[in-house]
Amino acid sequence: MIKVGITGGIGSGKSVVSEIFRLHGVPLFNADKEAKKLNDSSPCIREQLTLQLGEDLYVDGKLDRKKLASIIFHDDRKLAIVNSIIHPVLAKYFMEWCRQREHHPVVILDAALLIEAGFHRFVDKVVVVDAPEELRIARVMQRDRSARSEVEARMNSQLPEEEKMKYADHVIRNDNRHSLIRQVSDLMKKIKDDEGKTA
Repeated sequence: MIKVGITGGIGSGKSVVSEIFRLHGVPLFNADKEAKKLNDSSPCIREQLTLQLGEDLYVDGKLDRKKLASIIFHDDRKLAIVNSIIHPVLAKYFMEWCRQREHHPVVILDAALLIEAGFHRFVDKVVVVDAPEELRIARVMQRDRSARSEVEARMNSQLPEEEKMKYADHVIRNDNRHSLIRQVSDLMKKIKDDEGKTA
């Protein structure tokens, strides 16, 4: 099995690329969605978060995401604490998820924080979805109905694209000029060819 990590900055279209892989029949692990589920269901995460940030972080058995966001938004130290609680549980869950799908030749890990969270250590290939900055800003403004300044602030809080590129085994261009479907198909073929050579 080859584990492929897909990442990219906000507005790059990494989730669209991941979805195209899924439509090719490749199992997809969406780190953001799975983390949200685990934040509600994992007793370990709940115990550690409430210990660090207070019992009122959970309402009716579910994590109060707005409250958590307000706590960590301007506090890097608390953000680091939260990540140190959630990421190891998520990584363990991902590895178990992979074991249950070991008959598949390829699986996808879709993670915005693939590099920042150190999740690139758990995959065999890193794919960075790249798009021009102006296009990314326009997409997010339209998608989230956000002001340009808000989008730029979110972009500035992420790892710069040039840093992400240092980890990339493959790059997919999402610039409205290159076909995403063709790029994903070509990449699938290349990954399987590479696996065939090393098998």
